[in-house]
Amino acid sequence: MPMPSILIVEDHVKMADSISKGLEDSGFHAEVAYDGFIGKRLTETKKFDLIILDVNLPLMNGYELCADIRTRDASVPVIMLTAMGSTEDKLMGFDRGADDYIVKPFEFRELLARIKALLKRSVNEKQEQQVLKVADLVVNLESKTVKRGEIPIELTAKEFSLLEYLIRNKDKVVSKADIAEKIWNIKFDTGTNVIEVYVNFLRKKIDRNFPVKLIHTHIGMGYVLKDSSQNAD
Repeated sequence: MPMPSILIVEDHVKMADSISKGLEDSGFHAEVAYDGFIGKRLTETKKFDLIILDVNLPLMNGYELCADIRTRDASVPVIMLTAMGSTEDKLMGFDRGADDYIVKPFEFRELLARIKALLKRSVNEKQEQQVLKVADLVVNLESKTVKRGEIPIELTAKEFSLLEYLIRNKDKVVSKADIAEKIWNIKFDTGTNVIEVYVNFLRKKIDRNFPVKLIHTHIGMGYVLKDSSQNAD
């Protein structure tokens, strides 16, 4: 497993280098930017597992940089470091998208504990996003596997894409035009029955041999995937 990569954006050279050394000694890969502009460039060109931002940075302050990072990456954990510890300062950091806020001076072991907690949370969230569940149906987006209960279900690539789309729109009626655009990247042709054919393929595989039906038709409107057998067609 690769070492987690952490970016430190801190203009106080001694502090930045000290944090970097502590992280390297603790099993992380660390990079340092000594001003906000270099920090911005690094976050635009590299993928980091966590970012540590000082607030008072040259060229681009930590609040601005955090907001900029969030326009490109909503999930990377961000810890802000600052000597300004008022509630207003903390709220400003959180409003810009920070996940945690540590007031200087601080002990490295406290920072390390916060880093480990955020990385663990981030990993758990990513793993959860890779698995979609409805009733006893489990779809693993990473391994491209599907199960109902303990029974594996083999799907074609297009069937898998259709099922993922229906699950992500759980309890919402999606039209044939929606499916044609999102799954086939085409405008819906009323003269073709390709959507019905693929929905039927999917039904036979994930519904036919199970008492609770998940895919339902709303006549004249489209299809909905839900974990209730009420109003079944």
